[in-house]
Amino acid sequence: MSAVGTIHGVGLGPGDPDLMSVRAHRLLTGAKHVAFFRKAGRKGQARQIVEGLLPDTVVEFPMEYPVTTEIPLSDPRYNEMLSEFYEEVTQHLITLAQRGDDVVVLCEGDPFFYGSFMHIYERVRNVVPVKVVPAITGMSGAWTATAAPITWGDDVLTVLTGTLPEDTLTDYIARTDALVVMKIGTNFEKVISALKSAGRYNDAWIVQYATMPNQNVLKLSEMTEDVTPYFSIIVVHGQGRRP
Repeated sequence: MSAVGTIHGVGLGPGDPDLMSVRAHRLLTGAKHVAFFRKAGRKGQARQIVEGLLPDTVVEFPMEYPVTTEIPLSDPRYNEMLSEFYEEVTQHLITLAQRGDDVVVLCEGDPFFYGSFMHIYERVRNVVPVKVVPAITGMSGAWTATAAPITWGDDVLTVLTGTLPEDTLTDYIARTDALVVMKIGTNFEKVISALKSAGRYNDAWIVQYATMPNQNVLKLSEMTEDVTPYFSIIVVHGQGRRP
């Protein structure tokens, strides 16, 4: 019987291939199987990041989300559909590993930071070997793109998701020194309203497609559109103690 293969959750960093780790690069260039998440009909952001790095013989396994924003998060069907999806794709990865093959799962940013890979990890960790390659987070790429430190001295940094209720967002925003808001997308107007209510709107920056070729950085108050791409992060810099 052949040895059991390993599932590797490989963090690719914020988007620029030059910012991925040496370990990630080594696993990618030697991969036999590569799995990655994507919306139906799309190539997938993670797959685009590794373009040109994979062997010609690699077997690709696109994992297409059954739902993204079509159903509200509060709808029971949302979790049901995603749970079935994760069970299905995870079983395929387990089958590959149990027959002795290693599998590289591509992860945007860091696999353990709001990443979809976490749902696979929890399902495979007690079944087959799994290893995780950490990476630079998308938020790190975003605040670096603003050309200013995110925290100073004793600043408290708070990371929020735009999916939270507006009053919860407002409360946290008002109490923190430095701020990162992720998962904005369709929650854009709600996040802006929370920033205004907390008195932090004029201090906020928005970074779209951080570190990618189409990166765009500007003060949120200077933005003219009322929508923003999914790959957008809002940051408010701390102004704490410094020498």
